[in-house]
Amino acid sequence: MGVVRAPGLRVLAVDDEPLQLDELAYLLRGDAGVAEVVTANDTTEALRCLRDRAVDVVFLDIRMPGLDGMELARVLGRFASPPVVVFVTAHDDRAVDAFDLGAADYLLKPVRADRLAEAVRRAARARAATAGPRPSQEPVADDVIPVELAGTTRMLPRSSVRWVEAHGDYARLHTADGNHLVRVPLSLLAERWADAGFVRIHRSYLVALRVIAELRLGSSGYVVVVDGQELPVSRRHTRELKDRLVRAAKAGWR
Repeated sequence: MGVVRAPGLRVLAVDDEPLQLDELAYLLRGDAGVAEVVTANDTTEALRCLRDRAVDVVFLDIRMPGLDGMELARVLGRFASPPVVVFVTAHDDRAVDAFDLGAADYLLKPVRADRLAEAVRRAARARAATAGPRPSQEPVADDVIPVELAGTTRMLPRSSVRWVEAHGDYARLHTADGNHLVRVPLSLLAERWADAGFVRIHRSYLVALRVIAELRLGSSGYVVVVDGQELPVSRRHTRELKDRLVRAAKAGWR
């Protein structure tokens, strides 16, 4: 068990490999954003810890005997005040599942100190966003989504996404630097990102309001202009889009 040194996150680290758990706990205790670290060798012990103490963040291995990390995360999601979850694993094939569960980050072993520090910051932002009522003018904590870059899984910040295009059960995220095909349906992104200023304009398109340069009526209906490209707006989404644009404009005037 770690010692509380200063205000910060109360962390539970869970891994069935003792050496890897010790290394993770050591790195966490060295982070200025962490106040306390407790450890558990399996999910049963983790649930016992969570019953006996308040925890802000759980750093969780995925592949463990018995109840695995994904199953434990689903249990935590049913808590009245669930802790933030960061997955720590040697396998990169569960990143999309982690996103579906709302994980704050997804770390690959061996964990680097700088990458862990980034995960702690993301977890702190996610915890702050769920700690209590948030003034309407305060920005929503940034979300992340796993993408594949040169054979490596990276967590792409939602704030870098400008618009999203549906590809069946997949979605293509368009950023200023390129695009990424991810195994996440557009409908899930539309639901999760609605409060962050993303609006559905068509069954195949989701757009960040902040990047819409123009809404105009063309020969085939309304279109929005994003980064010089025209995207169609379906009739069923036109009114909502206009309302969202007007509200955004009024908020900017105040």
